[in-house]
Formats: sequence, structure tokens, C-alpha cells
Amino acid sequence: MDTTHSRPALRPASEQERVERAAATGGAPTLEFTGDVPYDAYVHASTLHSLQQTMTDDPGEMSFLMISQVMELYFKLICFELRAAQGELRSDRTWNAAAALDRATRHLASLTASWQSLTWMSPVDFNRFRDMLGEGSGFQSAMYRHLEFLLGLKTASLVRPFKRQPDVHAELTETLEQPSVWDDTIALLARQGHDIPAEHVDRDVTADYQPHPAVEAAWVAIYQDDTPGQPLRMLGESLTEVAEQFNEWRHQHLRAVHRTMGAKAGSGGSDGLRWLERSLARPVFPELWSARTRM
Repeated sequence: MDTTHSRPALRPASEQERVERAAATGGAPTLEFTGDVPYDAYVHASTLHSLQQTMTDDPGEMSFLMISQVMELYFKLICFELRAAQGELRSDRTWNAAAALDRATRHLASLTASWQSLTWMSPVDFNRFRDMLGEGSGFQSAMYRHLEFLLGLKTASLVRPFKRQPDVHAELTETLEQPSVWDDTIALLARQGHDIPAEHVDRDVTADYQPHPAVEAAWVAIYQDDTPGQPLRMLGESLTEVAEQFNEWRHQHLRAVHRTMGAKAGSGGSDGLRWLERSLARPVFPELWSARTRM
């Protein structure tokens, strides 16, 4: 959603203006402004810092809440890059698509590193505020669901929790009904001359993806072509990095849950650890991995 209309006006400044301002202040930072501090007008830092509204006095809750919010921001950033990659794939700009995927990989690595801020939390620490979460669960993150859908992990029923939030539901339904990054990659391979059946390229993209031997064969052929700078091979490596980093985030999530609550039932109604184990078993970009057995 475009929110630029609600931002305080920020006046662009040229390099010459910055040089003149530094000369006028003797190199000291500007301390007086006619309106809002420009940094806050751009970053909305004061808004961000107003969002940590804990429900208990336990200090551990602040860590849990803030890291959850940090992860939500990373989910959005990664989705942004994956959508950028899709735009490039649909325009046959393989190099640009790989660059967007490489950025997504770095954001995924930072997302995964966020778990380190919660490694101190024992079951006793978590239990001091867990009851206050009620039925609240990370399972209910709409932005994480966008991320899964973009990576090709489609489960139509997981849109249902948001049916009473019309805007969120509509946006998530749109992502469900659009091709994933993997769907766009397969379409690119077909346009590049790889023998992938039309019915697989044009499949129902809302359904859970089923691997196809023709896609696997395409990746075997791509990797066996050792032409320097081969763009599809480079794309394959960028996709591999995204899949690996996403899998690492899921693994760290599983470890964090195991550490803080063992095999207890999840707060959102799932069976907790076992649900995450089943989720972890669903591969991202499956033929990219199965092809390695045949290379």
C-alpha cells in the first residue's frame, strides 16, 4: 500500500547544498529545523519506537516482542526483493533477477541472525509472559505467509485466518493466486528452450507445487553447461542460496521453539514442534535439489 501521501514533506538536497551547509556550520551537524527532524520524517523512528506495547512487566517480553517485529520487517523486505526478482524473470532479465535474489539472500541471513537475540530464553523465562499471548502465534503472520507463497509453498487454507481483515485477506489471496518465484523461473526455462510441458508451465498456481522430471532435467542440462558466465546456472546458484537461507531460518525457528517450550502445544492451536517439523520437510525449489543427484 502506498503511504507516501501521509509523509511529512522532505525537501531534496543536492551535493552542492550539502557542501555549503557543512561550510556554514564549520562541519558541525545542523541542530535547528523548521519542522520535524528530517531523519524522523523519513524513517518514522518515533512511530517504530511507539509500537513496543508489552502486556506484562517481565523484561523478557520486550525481547520477544521486539525481535518478532524486527522479523516482520525482514519478511516484508525479503518479499519486496522476491517480487523484484519476479519482475526481472518475466522480462527475461536473468542477471537482474539473480541480483535481486542475492539481496534477498543477505536479508534472509540477517533475519536468521535475529534468533540469536532470543537464545538466552529458557522455558521458565518464556512462561512468565506466554499466557498473555492468548491465541497469538507466529503462525498467524500474514507477511510470513506472503513469503511462503512467493517461494512456492502454497496452502490455500492458510488465508482463512485473515478473512475478517479484508485488506490483509485480499492482498494475501492475490499472492496465493499469482505465480511464485519458482513458477516464474520454470516459465523462463521454457522460454529459453528447455523442454517443459505447457501444462506444467500453465498449472494451477494456487495448488501445492508438485515436482516434474522435465524441470529436473532442465537443471541438469543447465549445470552441465560449463560455459563461463552462463546466466541460467548463475540464476540456479542464486535460487539455491535463497532456499538454503530460508531453510536455515526455519531450522532456527524449530530450535528456538524446542528450546523455549519443548513439545508443548502451540498457542495458535497447532501441535507446536511437530507442526514446524512438517513445515521444514517441505522443500523450496525442489527440482533444483533433486537435480544434484543426477549431475
